[in-house]
Amino acid sequence: MAELTSMKNIGREMARKLAAVGIHTPEQLVREGAEQTFFRLKTWFPQVCLVHLYALEGAIRGVEFNRLPTDRKRELKAFSDQLK
Repeated sequence: MAELTSMKNIGREMARKLAAVGIHTPEQLVREGAEQTFFRLKTWFPQVCLVHLYALEGAIRGVEFNRLPTDRKRELKAFSDQLK
């Protein structure tokens, strides 16, 4: 079973937060999806921001968060804005 930190954008601190909300493997993160995982993170860690959501999406896609397509970043921002 692969470690979360083997994914792009996921360091030890992000992996710790993900574990706190029940995400322990890359497979779980992919299955849960960026938005749902971000929602769970936001519930436990209100200080997480849009960059965390981008990082999750990038991890799922296997790309650096700053290389996400503009349209997808726009969708993710709209989702994040709804949670405020």
